[in-house]
Amino acid sequence: MNPRRTKRWGDGRPRPSTTKAPGYCAVAVSLILTLAVAAHAGQIVDRVVTNVNGHVVLQSDWEQEVAFEAFSQGRDPDSFTADERKAALDRLIDQELLREQVRPSQPAPTALVAARLADVRNEIRKLYPDSASEQGWHATLQRYGLTQPDLEKHLGDQIQLMKLVEDRLRPSVQIDQHAVETYYHDQLLPEMKKAGSNAKPLTEVFARIKDLLAEKKMNELLSGWLANLRAGSHILAPEPSAGEQNR
Repeated sequence: MNPRRTKRWGDGRPRPSTTKAPGYCAVAVSLILTLAVAAHAGQIVDRVVTNVNGHVVLQSDWEQEVAFEAFSQGRDPDSFTADERKAALDRLIDQELLREQVRPSQPAPTALVAARLADVRNEIRKLYPDSASEQGWHATLQRYGLTQPDLEKHLGDQIQLMKLVEDRLRPSVQIDQHAVETYYHDQLLPEMKKAGSNAKPLTEVFARIKDLLAEKKMNELLSGWLANLRAGSHILAPEPSAGEQNR
């Protein structure tokens, strides 16, 4: 075989070869893929922190729950202790257990979400005076890594879960007159006397005491219900990441 003739420019200098070396394309593609993988590896990858009867709870879900609580309390999310973060994760698990009982086919009514959002904005203004304007409101949300759609969805989920709890437990709550009178004489009057306040007649505080006892009973029933749901559920929680261990 004759050797390949070297192509030259007009002045006699040899032209550079345009023939690609064997494996050039494969090497180039391999390099590009390596860089792409390295770039992807630098991103924060979401992970599963627990599994509730086959429904996963992600690290991002957990962080967002902490962000919502910090936002509503006017706190820095990084100030949450390990126990507070665990309590937030437990609430996510409880919410998933309740949601399994009745998975709503429709979102919460828009009017209810809007009304709840208005209440939240009024409370937030007390914590963050600069959130009174529309721009300030969105800037405050952004500081917590939240958006208004995030908040609206969160509030809608709360409304749906509260309706589920009310429908399930409220019929079992019966507060009679004797219970109200007992609370009035055994707890309210001694507390008012200790505080140096004038005792209010039972007729004036009857409705408030009844509501208080009803809410207390609801909380007791809810705690018992959740305990039963947890006992009959398959909940997996992997080992915490290094970041969680160091909090």
